[in-house]
Amino acid sequence: MALINPYINFNGNAEEAFNFYKSVFGGEFALIIRFKDMSGPEFTVADNEANKIMHIALPIGQNVLMANDVPESMGKVNENENRSKISVSAQSREEADKLFNGLSAGGSIEMPIADSPWGSYFGMFRDKYGIEWIVDFDPKYNGKV
Repeated sequence: MALINPYINFNGNAEEAFNFYKSVFGGEFALIIRFKDMSGPEFTVADNEANKIMHIALPIGQNVLMANDVPESMGKVNENENRSKISVSAQSREEADKLFNGLSAGGSIEMPIADSPWGSYFGMFRDKYGIEWIVDFDPKYNGKV
């Protein structure tokens, strides 16, 4: 079965955001590539973008959360116009609370985490970096959805 791995574009703060995500999920980065690491005659990098993230990956369970900083020459990412959410299926209510409270710190809560009408423990928010998340625990699936 294929895995779906979310990939997020940032406006220069990917490293800060991913250190925050790492503090909530734990683990270690699988890969960090900066624009300066790819610099060469065919691919020149502006000094102000050399230390920005070209690619970063944080394994979470069987999936990988990935991101990059969008070079200024490509324009800004509209952080208030995300058209999707990252959904995290927790394996317990306690884990759901930990993830919801950790990731939503400094953000804005769209739906507080609580028992839902469809039987799961569910909440939605936009984190302090503008990324939209769903945290869900469904005892019928035990974090496997």
